[in-house]
This record gives sequence, structure tokens and C-alpha cells, in this order.
Amino acid sequence: MARQFILGAALALATMPAQAGTFTPPAGCEAFLTVQSRGCRVSNHYRCEADAPGDQWRADFDQEGIYFQSRIDREGQWIESLDKFPDVRQTLDPGAEDPASFTDLLKGRDDYRFNLSKDNGERSAVTGYDALTGKSFVIDGITLQQTEFDYVERDPSGNVMRRSRGFEYINPDWRLFFAGPSEWDDGTGYKPYDGSPVQFIFPGEPGFMATQPLFECDAVMSSLPLDQNTTEAPADDRL
Repeated sequence: MARQFILGAALALATMPAQAGTFTPPAGCEAFLTVQSRGCRVSNHYRCEADAPGDQWRADFDQEGIYFQSRIDREGQWIESLDKFPDVRQTLDPGAEDPASFTDLLKGRDDYRFNLSKDNGERSAVTGYDALTGKSFVIDGITLQQTEFDYVERDPSGNVMRRSRGFEYINPDWRLFFAGPSEWDDGTGYKPYDGSPVQFIFPGEPGFMATQPLFECDAVMSSLPLDQNTTEAPADDRL
């Protein structure tokens, strides 16, 4: 479900050259995971000493460079994010009516209701849910649980701004969400999207902290079958 901010660090990331081949986290931060995904995206995950225990950062790159950065807490709350081009920072408003809870999701289902604010003046209310489907999948050797989700984001007048529904994956040990087959509507109708992970890369492995995505970046897709390392596990696996 998709998650206190050091603005200087974020702005430093925004100045990284698009051709850079390796991501370096800000000082005081340690990278722990790189994820190459469908949809021409690579995500680098890291944690920072100055943050609250359990907080995690993610920096997303496409072929042009970094375009999105976010921080979540241990419960998967959207604490803050930074869109690029133009730079817009979004933060979670205090006092959520029903905060997102990864802990509740691990029990089967999590409903949430909270508000977000952007530094361009936009404000919105988010309502939705995440629920375990009972299915698990193995992707690149990592077992992930599948979740179903549905959420809508409305402006202060109650008008729908954005909404999405579909499936994601979670890793209970890492307390992270990963995109899956879904639909996204920005007011022009639902459109399909699949940003499922393809490769998980750890420290010391080739491609760790890469900034160039590998999959579905060209008109002709990679000859590597995206599902060659993906198998469905028993429905009750890891539940």
C-alpha cells in the first residue's frame, strides 16, 4: 500500500545525473535491497540512522533517472514522498482516523482512512483496504504473499482524484509491499498496470544499487521470460 523527512537528502538525490550507474544513499543511510521490476522500473531500498526504528526509504528510477522517492514506517504508512519534475513533496497528516497497519494485514485484512497534504497546496483523503488472498508466490527465490487492494483518493470536496485496485505482494519479514497486476484511474478511466518484481538483488551481488531498469523498457520486450522464476506455492504457504 503502497508509505521526519530530511529534505536536503531528497534534494541531493534529485540532482543525481541520469546516466549514473550506481545509487549511493545519503550519509548515515545503508542500502539493503534492489528490485528490478516490470514496467521499466528499478527500486533501491535503504534505511537511515536518523529515522524512527522500522522506517524504510525507496528510490525509484526509470530510463531517465530518479523520478520518485518515498519513506514508510514499520506499519507501511505513507509517511512522505517526493515526486520529481516538478518536485512535489507529500506528507501524511497527523491524527489518521484509521492508520494503515501492516500488523493488521498479516492477520488477514487492514482497512485504512487517512489524509495527505502536498507542499503545492493539494490535500486529499485516502480510504481503502489491503487483504491477504491466501496465495503465495516465489519470485526469484523469494516467497511473497499476495494481497488484494482497493483504494480511492478524494479531494476536500469529496471528488475522486485517483483510485486503484488489484493485487500486490508483501514480504512479512521485510515489511514491504511490491507492486503486482492492478488497474489505475486518474480520472480518465481504469488502465491496466503490472509493476511486479522480477529480480531481488542483495549487497555484494551484481546489479545491487543499479539505476538502470532492465525489463519492459523497449518496444521489444526482453527475451527472458518474466515468469521463468515464478511459481505459485500452496494457498496456505506462510499464512
